[in-house]
Amino acid sequence: MSGTVQGRDIAIRLAFGSYEEAKAWIGRRSAIQFCEDEVNWPQIKYFCSLVRDGNPNYWDEDEARGRYGAIISPPGMLMVWSMPARWRPDGVPEQPLLATQVPLPGDTLINVSTETEFLRPMKVGDRLNVEEEVLDISPEKRTRLGVGHFVVTMGTYRNQRGELIARHRNVLFRFRTVTLAEATA
Repeated sequence: MSGTVQGRDIAIRLAFGSYEEAKAWIGRRSAIQFCEDEVNWPQIKYFCSLVRDGNPNYWDEDEARGRYGAIISPPGMLMVWSMPARWRPDGVPEQPLLATQVPLPGDTLINVSTETEFLRPMKVGDRLNVEEEVLDISPEKRTRLGVGHFVVTMGTYRNQRGELIARHRNVLFRFRTVTLAEATA
């Protein structure tokens, strides 16, 4: 079973099912998803101007070429390169995160933690791709937010040459909101 959760501007499709069904997803991998845009200098400059990062490897072509062979992207832009546009004239694109496809109870998601390990720089001209894997799903937990499950995934990012760029471990909490009666019971 699946359903749609409406956010501010986007809808996230969630698969619903039991904890037992979800446990069968541990070890499952997504299809490799190719990032829509290549790593590019205009977006790097814009990002760095917003966060006031003057690292010459992001701004000075000669400096960056001497050290890395090209301008590099700040690590904080990994998600910029992998997220599709939020809207298009032909409709809103789906953002099928593997964690949302795991069949579980609960219609609310919150990101709990994230950890990224970078193994080589993202260079201007690189076109990244990502493959996700479900690493773990917790038994049901009761938190102040509600009752649900922690879903742990790992995204493996590579460039167009197949070189490993980064590993991104993410933990989401998928839950149903606790009613006042349940919270005081």
